[in-house]
Amino acid sequence: VQLQASGGGLVQAGDSLRLSCAASERTNSYTMGWFRQAPGKEREFVATLFRNYGRSYYADSVKGRFTISRDNARNTVILQMNSLKPEDTAVYYCAGGSSIIFSQIYNPSAYNYWGQGTLVTVSS
Repeated sequence: VQLQASGGGLVQAGDSLRLSCAASERTNSYTMGWFRQAPGKEREFVATLFRNYGRSYYADSVKGRFTISRDNARNTVILQMNSLKPEDTAVYYCAGGSSIIFSQIYNPSAYNYWGQGTLVTVSS
């Protein structure tokens, strides 16, 4: 599956932003996730949504503020980001995997497919 992320931009602290990950096919058979990478830091897990209508999981740093969902009509995975903070500034990547188990969701290497990043900048 090919993935293309979009929706990044420059916002102020407290604002909301909606990232989209357009897929070349239906995503229900894939576990879909979002990762981010800030300058000088390693890529870190943000959220994931298990395949076949499974549960979603979030990093503690975004829990309660971010929501991951699927738009099956558009073969798109959405990351709704509310109450943004300056520390959310990073390049955000969407990713997909076909055989990910729970213990692997935080590991970028477990995801087979990656989109290009989209930059989110949150000013204070």
